[in-house]
Amino acid sequence: MRKLFWSMPILGACALGIWLNHADSAPSQGNQPSSQLQPVQSLPITRVILFNSGVGHFTRSGEITNDARIDLTFPEQDINDLIKSMVLEDMSEKGRISAVTYDSRDPIDRTLKSFAINLNNSPTFPQILTQARGEKVEVTMLTTAVGQPGTLQGSIMGVEKKKEASKDGSLEVDVINLWCAEGVRSIKLNDIARLRFSNPVIENEIRRALETLALSHDSQKKAVSLNFSGEGKRKVRVSYVIENPIWKTSYRLVLSQEGKPYLQGWAVVENATDEDWHEVGMGLISGRPISFKMDLYNPLYVQRPMVEPELFASLRPPTYAGGFANQKEKSIEMAMDEMPMKALGGRSGGEGKGSRRGTSAKDFDMLQERKKQVMDLASDMNKRMDVGRAAPSVATASQLGDYFQYLIDVPVSLGRQKSALLPIVNKDIDGQRVSIYNPNVQAKHPLLGLKFKNTAGMNLSQGPITVFEGSTYAGDTRILDVQKNEERLVSYAIDLGTEVSAKNGNNTSRITKVRAHKGIIYTETLIREEKVYDIVNRTDKDRVLLIEHPNRKGQGFKFTGKNQPSEETADLFRFESKIASGKTVNYSVVEERSQGTQLTLSNSPDDQIRWFINLNEASESLKGKLREALGIKATWDNSRRELENINRRIQTITQDQNRIRQNLREVPKESKAYKTYLTKFDEQETEMTSLHEKLKEMQKQEEVSRKRYEEFLSNLTVE
Repeated sequence: MRKLFWSMPILGACALGIWLNHADSAPSQGNQPSSQLQPVQSLPITRVILFNSGVGHFTRSGEITNDARIDLTFPEQDINDLIKSMVLEDMSEKGRISAVTYDSRDPIDRTLKSFAINLNNSPTFPQILTQARGEKVEVTMLTTAVGQPGTLQGSIMGVEKKKEASKDGSLEVDVINLWCAEGVRSIKLNDIARLRFSNPVIENEIRRALETLALSHDSQKKAVSLNFSGEGKRKVRVSYVIENPIWKTSYRLVLSQEGKPYLQGWAVVENATDEDWHEVGMGLISGRPISFKMDLYNPLYVQRPMVEPELFASLRPPTYAGGFANQKEKSIEMAMDEMPMKALGGRSGGEGKGSRRGTSAKDFDMLQERKKQVMDLASDMNKRMDVGRAAPSVATASQLGDYFQYLIDVPVSLGRQKSALLPIVNKDIDGQRVSIYNPNVQAKHPLLGLKFKNTAGMNLSQGPITVFEGSTYAGDTRILDVQKNEERLVSYAIDLGTEVSAKNGNNTSRITKVRAHKGIIYTETLIREEKVYDIVNRTDKDRVLLIEHPNRKGQGFKFTGKNQPSEETADLFRFESKIASGKTVNYSVVEERSQGTQLTLSNSPDDQIRWFINLNEASESLKGKLREALGIKATWDNSRRELENINRRIQTITQDQNRIRQNLREVPKESKAYKTYLTKFDEQETEMTSLHEKLKEMQKQEEVSRKRYEEFLSNLTVE
């Protein structure tokens, strides 16, 4: 207590000195109390929520005392999202948020122009002094300057170039003109050791311009200051949404001859920030909230999505010819028994005791040892891999509104620019082994696959799946987002033991109905298309084959016959067929659709009408009406032919009269030819008059025949 008592005056004196020093320095800072606050050293990230839409929700929290300022730095490309989404909380009732300040986005040259001395484009010493004309300065001269005092004070009048004599002739030098107490003085800039502005405002402007230049060197980072006002010690929190790599999922699917398939899922998370994550709470949201950028800070560039082609470059199976004959596979034991000694590292020899014919006792023992090693290896490969025991799930799955979330049960520590794999799924699922055939994927062989139901009790996000058969790699596949209890189909390898040949079957089309309505013939044609799949199962196991067939429901096709689809998607139907071991099956898919056509009789030739008369599907009443229509049309056709004949005759006479007129102008009027031409011309005129009268009569008859035919067709209706 005595030591503490004697130390109290010393502590008080120190505190008084600090307060006085602070009070003296306050005016130079301007009226900005928040900028005088001592910044809190750090506000660490305590929670990270990652989404599948390319953003992350970050939360920082910590404790502050009284008024405080928290300084954070962010990459420039994140400032837009920061301004749009930042939320600040002061957890005490006595605290409040003062302001959030951040570096301006103005270009550096524009910012520099705002200062009293413009430092753009690296100005020279004379250029800087020219900008400061009229300002008072204190100049300290070099000791080598001849005829100049050590220190001068005056106002800048200007800078000029003067010539002075030298050994090489005249030389231009920069000279500053100062208005001093004793008058105007000219000083060479080379003789100046130091120049200082007497106006503190000018000095502060230059200092701020230099700080701006220094900050511009790291143009990729921007400072953000959070200002809090309040009393006492309290907790504060700031959260924001910024761009972050999407979290991804990767699965392991273990298949075995007995038991359910086992699914293990890993979440792939990445720390793309510039600071380490130390024991942060993490949540993974399986959803895609709409997120966008707005030009609140940076120039806006249209971002285009990167689309990856759905290619399976590894799908290059070997091709070979083979018939649809039944075959049986050999067991491992049979293959080992038939394997020659040279293949096992032994050598052929004579007979020995306890050995097979042509094999010595030593070689026979070696053969048995090698056989045991192969059998042990086969047993290990067929043994089911237990991937869940060593890597149990560390996530709790639950529903979050319309989204699905995985909450990581343990705090996550992850260094900057590092990635991590976190196990989030370890469950048995319901599944059935199938072979999937689609001629557009593989024309000859189906793909080995699994039809599974998501019984894991949680949504499964899209991602790749590595499939293991027992403990051996069997292939790769991928899934899209799968909801709880939703069924999905995946394929992971080519089923070389099953072969399918697709061919067209009995494709036909026939008219099923003919009717007439107001002169239009309507027909309905039934189109039948058959696809035959010849399937052979060469393995020693029964197969469940799923045949994928195009979905043409939108074109009016319907399936007929005994084979009906078991599943329908937007693009295709799936048919299920069970193929026993070593058997060959012919599976046919029959589709039918009705296609309607129409034909306008008034525009149809007679042969088209006669075709409908001879059509077996046409009714007798319709055929009778069509024959009557042909009779009426024959009358109309006769009138038209007669009109054509009259017009041709008139045209012939007109051409001949033109020739006669030409000849009458050429031959003498007293000649016999002239009289002959004149007589013939008169006869043609008499015939022309008769033809025109007949033409008018026939035109009336043709009009009556045409109207009669059109009226008959317009009233022709036979159902």
